[in-house]
Amino acid sequence: MMLLDIVRYEVVRVLYLPLFSLPSAESCANMLRNSKRDTHDNNNQRFLHPNPYNYDPFLSLRNIRAWEILGAGQQRRDRFLNLSKWRGFFVPKTEIKRTNLMAKTNSAPLSGMRDFLPLTVLRRNYVIDIIEQVYQSYGFEPLETPVMERLSTLLGKYGEDEKLIFRILKRGDKLQRALKNQPSEESIADAGLRYDLTVPLARVVAQYRNELPRIFKRYQIQPVYRADRPAKGRYREFYQCDLDIVGSESKMVEAEVIAAVVQILEKLGFDAADAFAIRLNHRGILRGLMEVAGIPTTQEATTLTAIDKLDKIGLEGVRKELEKRGVAAEAIDKLIDIMVDSATYTSNQKSIAWLSDLLEESEAGSGGVADLKEILTISASGPASDRLRVDAFLARGLSYYTKAVFEVEFPGLSGSGGGGGRYDELIGIFSGQHIPSCGFSLGLERIILLMEERNMFPKRLAGQPQVLVTQYDTTTAAASFALSQRLRAAGLRVDLYPETGRYGRQFQYGEARGIRYALIIGPDQISQDLIAVKDLSSSEQVNVPAGQIASWLQERI
Repeated sequence: MMLLDIVRYEVVRVLYLPLFSLPSAESCANMLRNSKRDTHDNNNQRFLHPNPYNYDPFLSLRNIRAWEILGAGQQRRDRFLNLSKWRGFFVPKTEIKRTNLMAKTNSAPLSGMRDFLPLTVLRRNYVIDIIEQVYQSYGFEPLETPVMERLSTLLGKYGEDEKLIFRILKRGDKLQRALKNQPSEESIADAGLRYDLTVPLARVVAQYRNELPRIFKRYQIQPVYRADRPAKGRYREFYQCDLDIVGSESKMVEAEVIAAVVQILEKLGFDAADAFAIRLNHRGILRGLMEVAGIPTTQEATTLTAIDKLDKIGLEGVRKELEKRGVAAEAIDKLIDIMVDSATYTSNQKSIAWLSDLLEESEAGSGGVADLKEILTISASGPASDRLRVDAFLARGLSYYTKAVFEVEFPGLSGSGGGGGRYDELIGIFSGQHIPSCGFSLGLERIILLMEERNMFPKRLAGQPQVLVTQYDTTTAAASFALSQRLRAAGLRVDLYPETGRYGRQFQYGEARGIRYALIIGPDQISQDLIAVKDLSSSEQVNVPAGQIASWLQERI
């Protein structure tokens, strides 16, 4: 066998010498002698043609780096593999796997992005449907905006989080010119993916002010993008569910958007007294507290950024942040003492009384306290009455908030489940007019994550098939198809099994999809004008007159 292998090898080497650079027969024989035939891994060395010696002098993985021997490109490799199979040579499957002939492309989504499989989509739709129902019940109308915005629209609105904006390169000649002239982040990009839904709303109001009602109530449910570090419940692409009221300074606006969010969460199943809370504060109060602590207005923005990290890094972490940002040690000590004191007031009434005394001489602080009192008074007669918690150091990091700010807090969940506030100056950046506005953004992803962890979704979701129509054989295919169409016309969601075959396999398919009723329409049923209905949950089977099948199912589904 060894001699035949060498002869066959030599013939091919001579015939196809122009294609490959191969070793001589002598070197091939030496390799064959040195090989340990009994040590080949039969699970790893699977050949396309039987070889009693489990060894291939032409393509030994153990002794020859095959493609170095061939010294050829992809096209020559392809031709070689075809020739070797035709000639009866033994090409290990592992060698084919290790080449680029069957190279596998990475099919996973980008980090921080996700694919949504059918069940996930149905669950998301379930949550979004409830959100839309409540938003519409409060008189809000839908709005959609492009996923891309001019970079000038996005920059200058998000404080330090501006670095998380996904920037989009210029195209064509504009990019080439930018690359030649000392390129920078600002010069090579002219657009970005939207960071939130509030800034696009401000642009829309400025653009279409004359076409919109004086008080504009809109909701928007679309994805936003942030170049953040992915983590549990944190993604680079995620959905926000915003509602905003534009054009009114009344504190009724704050009470309305808070009430809508509370009602949504309770309808989704977060109805226990301690299931969640709405933390409430005011930028004026924060400004007043910094005045009391002795922090100058020039350091207000940087101090707010540090305070906004309180939940993540704790008091000592905030202290270190403020030190890094150059805040005076005496002012830091004073501010930390105030933060410690604030934690001792556990009721809204006590917190408001403490703040009233502490900020009595601060115009900004006393104004903020007055606003919170009014919001609490209005909200006392709505669904948020027992959910509101005054938190004197809730900051909300976005720089465009001007007055009241609020945030959804789920016990035990790091980060918020949504938030918002009043931003009376943002639209004026685009329109040149003072247009008061206030809104709330629900964190869809975190809500869904919590509901999945707590098994809060119903067993059956809208959109899932209700009935399975089976197939007997090709002679009854038309009858099965006609039955499916008749049931769909009656408003049922019907899955028609596309193949004929054993009923057992069709029933297993229905069970896997969570379908309760399987309909059987074979020759016997057709001759008697009946439909056999099998309950896949109990295995019971009954016959129903064909003319009554739609109403029979509607009564039971």
